[in-house]
Amino acid sequence: MEMADLLNINLDGSYLTLDAGFDSDPNRTTIKGQGLIPVIYPNPRNVKNPDKLTCLFSEFESYRNIYKLRYKIERSFAWEDTYRKLVIRYEKLQATHMGFKYLAYSMINLRWFIGKK
Repeated sequence: MEMADLLNINLDGSYLTLDAGFDSDPNRTTIKGQGLIPVIYPNPRNVKNPDKLTCLFSEFESYRNIYKLRYKIERSFAWEDTYRKLVIRYEKLQATHMGFKYLAYSMINLRWFIGKK
């Protein structure tokens, strides 16, 4: 939030997606207090009251599509991590490093495309 303030970026009403490990009332209160909308998958272990758990899951349903977008990004990073050359940057030139990234992305897409047939 401090960085957004320095850059004069208004984040009011933006979504903040987090996984179930961050599901707690203090986290939700802090996020809402900053003007953001928390999209956190409910963690059943944190809630003892079944009515409250049902309420959390029903509230989460309206944000499920936004949470799915987070998964796509996380999956992309995981695919990138499968290529050792990309995990640790060995290249000194930015163009060479980006070339290896594009090659890796092409291989990922090719595997996906071949696997669909």
